[in-house]
Amino acid sequence: MAPGGGVCKVVESHPKYANYDITAAKAEKRSTQIKSNSGWGEKHGMPSTNGVHELLECPVCKNLMYPPIHQCPNGHTLCSSCKFRVHNCCPTCHLELGNIRCLALEKVAESLELPCRYQSLGCYDTFPYFSKLKHEQHCRFRPYNCPYAGSECSVMADIPTIVSHLKEDHQVDLHDGCTFNHRYVKSKPHEVENATWMLTVFNCFGRQFCLHFEAFQLGMAPVYMAFLRFMGEDSEAKKFSYTLEVGAYDRKLTWQGVPRSIRYSHRKVRDSQDGLLIPRHLALFFSGGDRQELKLRITGRIWKGQ
Repeated sequence: MAPGGGVCKVVESHPKYANYDITAAKAEKRSTQIKSNSGWGEKHGMPSTNGVHELLECPVCKNLMYPPIHQCPNGHTLCSSCKFRVHNCCPTCHLELGNIRCLALEKVAESLELPCRYQSLGCYDTFPYFSKLKHEQHCRFRPYNCPYAGSECSVMADIPTIVSHLKEDHQVDLHDGCTFNHRYVKSKPHEVENATWMLTVFNCFGRQFCLHFEAFQLGMAPVYMAFLRFMGEDSEAKKFSYTLEVGAYDRKLTWQGVPRSIRYSHRKVRDSQDGLLIPRHLALFFSGGDRQELKLRITGRIWKGQ
C-alpha cells in the first residue's frame, strides 16, 4: 500500500459534476442498437489493439479520457466523471485517489489524431484528440434514429437500413410518388391522448419522406396535426417543399412548408406546430358533423425547389 493511502469501498452513484465536454462524452458513451450492413462495430472507430488508445480508455466507463485525467498513488487512471462516480476511490486498487493528475497521459493525448467513429459509415477524416468528440456530435455520417413515433424504438442506422427496418419491424406503408391522398379514421374522436396513426413513408425524387398524423392537447384544446419529415440531413431537407390540405363542404385548411429532417425528433416538430394543425371542432365538421367518428382525408404534394 502506498504511504498515506487508505483503503476505501467503491460505491456507485450518479451525482452531478463538471468535466471536460461532458455532453460530448455522454454522446460517445450512449448505447445504441445499430442495424446496418456496413459492419460498424469498431470501438471509438479505431482498432482496440492499439496500446496508446487503451491507455486512454477509462477503466470504469470505457470511454476515452479527457483532461483532467486522474490517477491514484499506484498510477491507475480514470476520467474525471468516474472519479466522482466511485466516490474518489480507485476502482482498480481501491486506494483513495486524492487530486493527482496524470499530466504525462494528458500530454500524450494532445499529440494524437484519431479517425471519426463513423469511419465505416463513410467519414474518412481524422481529427486531433480534443476535436474528435465535437465533430462526431455533428458528423453527417452519424446514424439516424428510427422516426417511428408509435413506440419507443432505439434502432439507429443509415437511411437504407432505417427504411428496411420501418417496413419489416413496424409494418409501415411505403409508397412511390410525390402526391398522396390519405384517409384517417377514429371511432372515438374525443380521445386524443396518445392518438397516433401509422407512419407512412414516401419514395419521391429518390429520397424518403415520413408523413405523421396524430392527436394531442395544445394547452386545453384538443387538436389534430399532420406534418412531413425528411429522411436525411436538414441541409438537404431545405431543398424540398410540401403542401397538406384537408376540407369538406366547400371549406379547406392548407399548409405549405419545408419538411424537417428526422435529426429533429418527431415530438420536437410536433410541439413546434410546424405542420397542418386542425382544431377538433373543424376536424369533426370535416368528418360529417355528427361528432361520432373522425373521418379526415388529407391530400398532399412534395416538390423540389429550383
